Formats: sequence, structure tokens, C-alpha cells
Amino acid sequence: MSVENPTAEDVITHSSGAHDAPPDLRFVHYNDVYHVEPSSAEPVGGIARFQSLVNHYRDDAKFQDQPKLVTFFSGDAFNPSLESSVTKGSHMVPILNGIGTDVACIGNHDLDFGIRQYRHLTGQCKFPWLLANVLDPDLGEGESLANAPKTAILTSSNGIKIGVIGLGEKEWLDTINSLPPNLIYKSATQTAKEHVPGLREQGCEIIVAVTHQREPNDNKLAKQTEGLIDIILGGHDHYYNHSLINGTHVLRSGSDFKQLSYLEAWRKTDGSGKWDFNIVRRDVVSSLPEDKPTIKVVEGLTAKLKAKLDKPIGYTAAPLDARFTTVRTRESNIGNFVCDLMRYTYSGDCAIMAAGTIRGDQIYAPGILRLKDIMNCFPFEDPVVVIKVTGSAIAGALENSVSKYPALEGRFPQVSNIEFTFNPSKPPGSRVSDISIAHAPLDAEREYTLVTRGYMARGKDGYDDLLIEAEGGAAKEIVSEENGILISMMLRQYFMSLKVLGRWKQWGPSMGRHWDGVQERISNHHPHLEPQRPGAKAVERLLASANGAKKAPAGAVDAGADGRRTPLGTRPEGAETPLAESETDDTGTDDEDTDNDVPPTTTNTNGHGDAAPHRPRTNSAKASHEAAAAVQQRERELSIMRRVMRKWWRLTGLPGHPALCDDLREGEFVVNWTKAIAPRLEGRIRMVEG
Repeated sequence: MSVENPTAEDVITHSSGAHDAPPDLRFVHYNDVYHVEPSSAEPVGGIARFQSLVNHYRDDAKFQDQPKLVTFFSGDAFNPSLESSVTKGSHMVPILNGIGTDVACIGNHDLDFGIRQYRHLTGQCKFPWLLANVLDPDLGEGESLANAPKTAILTSSNGIKIGVIGLGEKEWLDTINSLPPNLIYKSATQTAKEHVPGLREQGCEIIVAVTHQREPNDNKLAKQTEGLIDIILGGHDHYYNHSLINGTHVLRSGSDFKQLSYLEAWRKTDGSGKWDFNIVRRDVVSSLPEDKPTIKVVEGLTAKLKAKLDKPIGYTAAPLDARFTTVRTRESNIGNFVCDLMRYTYSGDCAIMAAGTIRGDQIYAPGILRLKDIMNCFPFEDPVVVIKVTGSAIAGALENSVSKYPALEGRFPQVSNIEFTFNPSKPPGSRVSDISIAHAPLDAEREYTLVTRGYMARGKDGYDDLLIEAEGGAAKEIVSEENGILISMMLRQYFMSLKVLGRWKQWGPSMGRHWDGVQERISNHHPHLEPQRPGAKAVERLLASANGAKKAPAGAVDAGADGRRTPLGTRPEGAETPLAESETDDTGTDDEDTDNDVPPTTTNTNGHGDAAPHRPRTNSAKASHEAAAAVQQRERELSIMRRVMRKWWRLTGLPGHPALCDDLREGEFVVNWTKAIAPRLEGRIRMVEG
């Protein structure tokens, strides 16, 4: 059942017939929730309206004399979203608790930040997260991944015991880079047959499986367990559907706070021990009222996000050319870097990214990169995907990518491990030649593992050759959109891996192994600059520069510990504290100041992260405020200058844009809290002139 005509009314999904008595059990089920704010299209969703609907089923007067509500969640909450790119999923803890969730199944995206962060988050949840069929032998014989409990017994307000088992599918385990090695996957059917009898022996009258697997796998589970499970409440798919197989109900309840299922259950009177269900689908539409306390929670989260988006997250030693006139007509260093990052993250043979993915339309000058820079430059929320395609399909995709040149089309490619030549004077469809992958000529018959965007695997922007089988194409999905992560999140995690001060305590060994490997391979193409300590008087020089005490002569280009002088003046880089990965106060319960692994002798730091002389806290706060204000003013000035320069280039009709700045040299990189990236051009895309 798709949600083609959303309505505020109850929609009967399944009815076992009218019952004279009140139900013996009442459930709410939901799955796969990401965005806390409403969308523009119906059903709009949003946690505030969703919460109102849950409150209705929990507290409305007409349910007063009935059993209390039991709430099930089938996984995927901590990622991906704009919010999670900042909070690492911590913002969802009070949301899930506020809904009144009683039990959950682990979803693949709940593990995107590693096992330590998953355990850190779920340790603050007021309900268990289950997973019975994925075992980690390194934790002990028979221990589940992340020490998750396999089953739970819930007791309804009228004393009925509900046995719950959590199950996942094998397919999504292969899509998560940060999992421990040596995991053992057990068949969901086999696992259910092992554990459900024990739940029955403990007095459970009804068995519920909360799962995070595709509908065909849930259907297979229902078919092969032959009525052992009363109802399967599934997740992982993002649509609403119900079926009844061998006496077992199989239900998935939409996604993204846009739908939920309300269920009422009665014991059958035939002595079989089975259950009758009435199942209602509810759409979260705009006509539903918003829960006022939840609105305040969302507003508080939004305010925190804005503050953190302004924080430094990384550093570039090379200007990152994200201008439309560059990325949509030629190879760019930011395109090379991001495509390489995509490829190495998923160990693909090659990567293609439509240049329309890059939305910054500016040169990011050498120096600090803020979280908002990443989010503004890569705003799209379709994840990275991995597909298998033939060499001929890659050739067709490249032909499409340059077919509209010289128009500034978003389909123009940025690539990794691919080199090719194109001649814009030839007709579209025959412009590309000399294609090589991994420095070997393209083999038209060979299958290659290609990393790309979900948008392109859906055939958008003319990329029909990359269309996946589910959309009518020939490409085979390895990592689907539901399993991939956002480019902005990939960049965030990479910059986390580069930090040398303020390292995130929840990073974990699995995350470290993966990103250290990516970092090593990236450095073969794009070198890193090691951090340097600028000296004891850095704070004084920095503040003097920030307040205008030092002005660079016109046209001067120099660097010092107090900041970076460019033709546009002095820019006091490092005047602000970088985004500390300990800043997980979004839940309102986390006070882990110890997440910053700064040496204990460092009692105070300047904006560069180096030790500064001890001074009263009020002076430090004042200095930080002054420096931050100076940086903000400088950013405003730079923004105006960029707009003026762009208009000047356009009005004068200049054929190209002048370079705004040079790469930083080794001695000019002064912050000591991170390594600097230095993306390069490599001649991957060659155009035949004339």
C-alpha cells in the first residue's frame, strides 16, 4: 500500500472484524526517521506533528480504560540528515525518548558513526535496542554486535507479556565501513527458531519481531517460520505496506515521521493462542496540530546547529576551486578530492560525480574550513551509492557528461581513477576518447565497481547508462541509497580523522582503521600538511591583527603566526576554537568534557590550539569574543569583495577568473589542531582545443 493520497483520517490497513470488547493490546509502530522538521509536500511529517499523533493514541479520553500504548521502532534514526552531520546522532536521543519508544531494532545507519558512538547514544535511550542475528566473537561467544540484547520481554499495563526479538539482514552489513572485523551473520529464520521458544517458556503470549531488512526478507522470515511469530514490524524500506503470510502479519510503516501505524490486538477465542489485529495507517499531514513542547525542542536544536555550523572543522592549504565556471567545464581540485574520497571510502574501482553536486560557486581560500562551508557546498541529501557497470556504460556516462559543453551543465563530470579526453567540436555522443581506468585502457565488456551519487544511479541529468536495475536499467546495486552516506557526512568524518587535538573519544578502533586507510590513500594524490605550533605570543599577535593593529601593505602576500596576509588584507585564521568533537550536548544529558584529548599541561589554548599563558577566565572569554567578532567582520568583508569581483569579471567580459591566492607553504600553516588538506589537479580530464 503506497501513500498516494495522504489524509488526516484513519486509513484501515487490515481489519480482523468488529470486536465487542476493548483490545487486549495497543501498539504504535514507526521506522526510518531522519528529519525532525517538516517537508513542503504532503504528508509533511516533522516530529512536532508526529508527537501530537502519538500523544493522541496514548492520552486521548477514548482510550482511557484501555491498555496503555506500547511503541515499537524498527531502526535508522542517528543518520543521515543535516542535523546528524553536526550532532553525530545525539539530537535523536531526546526525540526517541520523547515519543515514548519501548523497544527498537538496530538499523544500519545507526552504526554510521561507529560502535562506540552507537553505544554512547543508545546508553542514553530509555529503551533497549535489539539485534539477535549478528554476532561479534571478539566480545565473547554468542555476543551480539555492540553487546546488543537479542530479545526483550515487555509487560503491558494489563499484565500481558510481549516477547520481542530484533533481526537484521546480511546485505546491509557489507555497506558499513566502520564495523568490527570477524562478524558472524546468522539466518534470521534460524535465529527466530532458536529464541522464540524461550520467550514462550517465559510466559510471553504474543511474539513481535522488530526487524531492519527489506520486505522480501521479512516475507521470507514469515514464510519460513510458519506462524511462530505473530507480527513482524519491519524497517529499512521507506514505504508503507502490509501483508499476511502463513498467519504472520508483515508491516512497515513509512519513513521520516511522515507515517505511523496504530494497531489493536485481541486474543482469538478459539484457543489457538493466536491474535486478531486491526491495523490503521496514519499520515502526518499539515492539518494535524503540532505539539508545543516538541516545537521548543526542535527550535533549541536549530539554534545549536546554527552555532556549530559556524565552527571551524578543517583546514585547506590549497585554494579549493568550487566555481561553477570551473567545476562544470574542467577538472577541479575539489572535484578530484571529493571523488577520491568517495572511491576510497567504498573501495571502488572508479568514481564519477556530476559537477552539479558542488554548489559553493566560489574559491575557498587557503585556511579554515567551517562546517557551514561543507554543508553549503554539498547540500544534497541523496547518498553516495556503489554500483557495478560495464566499461561501455562508463563510456556512455562520460559521453553524456560532456554532451552539453560549453554550457555550464551540472552533468559535467568530476572523476576518480578515470582519465579521458573530449573534443567539444565533435557532435554530442562522439566527443570522448582515450578512456582509461587505473591507467589501463577501458575494457568495454568488463564490469567495474563505480562509486557515484544516488541521483545519477536514478538516471538523472541524462545518466541513463548508470540506471540501476530497480529503475529499469542494467547497473547492479552494491550499496543502495538507503545504505550509503551523504557526501557532507563523508567529508565531516574525514576531517575528524585528520584532527590531532580534540580527538573524539567515541571515534573507536573500527572508525580509526577505516579512515586511517582512506587518509593514507588520499595522500598519494593530495598531500597533507602537518600542524605546527606558532609560538607563545600567538594570542597577542592574533588579537592585534584581528583588531586592525597590523595592516598588510597593498598587494602584499605574507604569512605569520598572527594570521594569513593576502591581497585582501590580514585574515586572522585560528581566531576561533575549532568544532570540538566533545560538543554533544544536543541531548541535554552529555557533559563529556574529557572527549578532547588535549595534553593535561595545556590549561588554555589560543585559536590555533597551542598552549597559551594562563590568565583569568574572564579575560580569555573576552579575547575569544573579540577575535570571533573580528573574524566574522572579515568574513562579511570577504563575501562583499567576492560578489563585487564576480560582477566585475562579468561586466568586463574577461574570459577567465584570476587566481585569488596561492597554496600555503609548509611554514605558513600555523594551526596545530589538525592536518591541512592540499587537493591537486592531475590531468584527469583533457580537452582537445580548437
